[in-house]
Amino acid sequence: MIRAGIIGATGYTGFELARILGRHPAVTVQFATSQSQAGRLLSDVYPAAPPLRLVAQEEAALGEVDVLFLCLPHGVAAPVAETALAAGVRVVDLSADFRLKDPAVYAAWYGQEHPAPHLLAGAVYGLTEVARPALRTARLVANPGCYPTSVLLALRPLLEAGAVGGTIIADSKSGVSGAGRAPRQDTHFVEVANNFSPYKIGRVHRHLPEMEQGLRCWQADPPPLIFSPHLLPVPRGILSTIYVPLNNGWSEGALRALYQETYADEPFVKVLPAGTLATLAHANHTNLCVIALTLAGDMLILTSAIDNLVKGAAGQAVQNMNVMFRLEEVRGLVE
Repeated sequence: MIRAGIIGATGYTGFELARILGRHPAVTVQFATSQSQAGRLLSDVYPAAPPLRLVAQEEAALGEVDVLFLCLPHGVAAPVAETALAAGVRVVDLSADFRLKDPAVYAAWYGQEHPAPHLLAGAVYGLTEVARPALRTARLVANPGCYPTSVLLALRPLLEAGAVGGTIIADSKSGVSGAGRAPRQDTHFVEVANNFSPYKIGRVHRHLPEMEQGLRCWQADPPPLIFSPHLLPVPRGILSTIYVPLNNGWSEGALRALYQETYADEPFVKVLPAGTLATLAHANHTNLCVIALTLAGDMLILTSAIDNLVKGAAGQAVQNMNVMFRLEEVRGLVE
């Protein structure tokens, strides 16, 4: 059995991770931490959670685990990762601390110096469908952000094929759980219900440099990306509608064949048939990224749906763990 620990189990992502690991046939959760709820059961905080006894972070016995999941804010996660790695524990970090390879870019977007820049070179960006070879030997995995997961998986086949002919627009909508569990006025029920609002549009959202870094993995000089996030009045899910101008010569049949070939063997990427558009209902409460293609002249419109707490966070983290420990990739993720 793989022995796992969860640091920060009482946020939405930590709860989702505990729920998935609790049913994983090859994992036992040795500890789950919470600074605010130590001494209680996780099921006292979330009735649907397994009855894990919550302990303070300083009481977590790192020597008792094989893998540590960090569900902590950026800036806080990196020092914990450093301690765990020194103890010989493999780490999956669900914060943003190791997603950006350039510490100067991290400092510019997160407003602080990187806490552990010497670890960046060895961190694997865990977009599982792309990173499998590196994940198998990885000691430190940077779990991707939720918006980047929905956008990068949708765009990957086009970038690899050199099909993009101009500026990409990603118009993305997220459920309120993407903002985290800490109370804020703009995510209160009365502010969100019966409303639909853009936020951090332009070059403001911190997931933008992560997406641009990802695009450069497939094309050295990728086209510009405009990213416009929105807050949906629903608990969970992300739907990205992505507008991609194409180079000449791409028919709908060729595009559909490209996507089918790229993702034919992927258990968690589903390309929908012609005439069907991706919706939150296709992906919520699953580890799927569901992609649909609509060709409008020389513009391809992609719709890409994920559950922000599963494929966008905890589910992808477990998918990465499965690859790291040479398990069947779907274990614990398909009910």
